Amino acid sequence: MEDDAPVIYGLEFQARALTPQTAETDAIRFLVGTQSLRYDNQIHIIDFDDENNIINKNVLLHQVGEIWHISASPADKGVLATCYNKTSDSKVMTCAAVWRMPKELESGSHESPDDSSSNTQTLELLCHLDNTAHGNMACVIWEPMGDGKRLISLADNNILLWDLQESSAKAVLSSSTALEGKGQLKFTSGRWSPHHNCTQIATANDTTVRGWDTRSMRQIYCIENAHGQLVRDLDFNPNKQYYLASCGDDCKVKFWDTRNVTEPVKTLEEHSHWVWNVRYNHSHDQLILTGSSDSRVILSNMVSISSEPFGHMVDDDELSDQEDHHQEEKSKEPLQDSIIATYEEHEDSVYAVEWSSADPWLFASLSYDGRLVINRVPRALKYHILL
Repeated sequence: MEDDAPVIYGLEFQARALTPQTAETDAIRFLVGTQSLRYDNQIHIIDFDDENNIINKNVLLHQVGEIWHISASPADKGVLATCYNKTSDSKVMTCAAVWRMPKELESGSHESPDDSSSNTQTLELLCHLDNTAHGNMACVIWEPMGDGKRLISLADNNILLWDLQESSAKAVLSSSTALEGKGQLKFTSGRWSPHHNCTQIATANDTTVRGWDTRSMRQIYCIENAHGQLVRDLDFNPNKQYYLASCGDDCKVKFWDTRNVTEPVKTLEEHSHWVWNVRYNHSHDQLILTGSSDSRVILSNMVSISSEPFGHMVDDDELSDQEDHHQEEKSKEPLQDSIIATYEEHEDSVYAVEWSSADPWLFASLSYDGRLVINRVPRALKYHILL
């Protein structure tokens, strides 16, 4: 039974790290990392049973520190990376590591929620991404189409490209580059492009967005002052190879064509506070999700800059004559961009929004108070896109 009502799950700790389990395309699964200063931190494996509209969870202990970023391997259901705080000699460092979850939890859980809360298991450490020489880790990004053996970490002003070897028990730094310039340069986030044979990444630092070639580790484009304040997040359009979205503390979401970066292609100004996250839908790239510290999640329909700006092309044979003329008129006009829905189930800053890897119509959002909300694209729009 399909229902548009949100499903809400509350974690007992604060949280800001969320990822879909990318390698799992059959079950709807998200991973959430907690930020507790007093207790052992946890990774919650959230399995959504969409037939019964219920959430099943399993909890894994992440004893090394509070989790600032989490990302799942694109190739191995059991592997994930986290960036976490570690205190040593009264200094706090943000480190990164690659982990494996227990074998029996790798694919969608079928236990009832009551059974799973009692037996907390621990993650197995596969390897650290050693950043002693490079500074604090901001995020870890996996090569999107790869075998799960290549990843990039951003540490202060360094881009580090790692190769995982020997069943991921060892990470070898294969190349790196540093951002040069005045002041305290620090990356805030990055994304790996699924296009160009996965040879490009985009990074954000301060108000600037940069593109890099992972083969030469050289900068290939630079959008200075992409936002009026700090850039928080980036995402590539999965179907249009030069299109990139960015969002930031100027409350804006901007869309760029990286071949011509003087002006954004489009700008959205719907949020009233910092925009922490922007995500393209993997299947229908006109659907854009954003989450903000205004506690809202906004779903936008950016048709004009999508890979199908005129809707689905209709075959002439399918139309009668009078319909034909009408259809021609219609197909010349791009559909209008619009805000589809604003979701207000959160009471705290929304630090993460993510589409499910298994169901293109379903997404999760996470606010700092530990509230995870699972929502669906409104049914009317879904059928409008499909039909």
